[in-house]
Amino acid sequence: MSDLLKATSLSKTFGSVTAVSNVNLTINPGEIVAIMGRSGSGKTTTMHLLAGLETPSGGEVIYHGQNIAGLDEDALALWRRENIGLIFQAFHLIPTLSALENIAFPLYPASVSATERRQRATERLAQVGLANRADHRPSRLSGGEQQRVAIARALINNPGLILADEPTGNLDSQTGQEILALFQRLRQEAGLSFVIVTHDDEVAATADRVLRMRDGKIEIGD
Repeated sequence: MSDLLKATSLSKTFGSVTAVSNVNLTINPGEIVAIMGRSGSGKTTTMHLLAGLETPSGGEVIYHGQNIAGLDEDALALWRRENIGLIFQAFHLIPTLSALENIAFPLYPASVSATERRQRATERLAQVGLANRADHRPSRLSGGEQQRVAIARALINNPGLILADEPTGNLDSQTGQEILALFQRLRQEAGLSFVIVTHDDEVAATADRVLRMRDGKIEIGD
């Protein structure tokens, strides 16, 4: 099986602080990998490096054979839009748009018709259990509902890889389990891969592999 993504000797420093040090990892197609560690261990910075949101101080990130560090800002933004779905602890929803419009928003730079945008967004909204909240703005949604909208938005472009930072952190246990079950279905049905940054042992237990970080390094891989 060829690697979907491979990071080699990846490092990131901020001034005199080393946030990520010599990280090596691979993500296979259809694989769910959890990254665990204490706050400040480097796991979120690692996720940002894999997404091209941060420029590495050293090493490289290869996605489908392409070194993304060699891309300029415009090419990197296009690569991210076409290949990566991002889920953050903060929802980053646009307050003036409805749930449906927030989910469809990433499709606007692409040549997608209004009918298709609405259809795809409606399907994703139903997948996360919010079909009856399509016209609600974020201010009328609970924190858990806003996170589910953010998850649906991350899926709208049918990415090959989802990078998720605490994707169930603002959900009750039942809704969190439903989202994790959705991830499993997407992996099985669409071959999606997931990298999930989490503090939650129950979330990590659903992964195929668990990578544990400490002081910017991968300390243990299960």
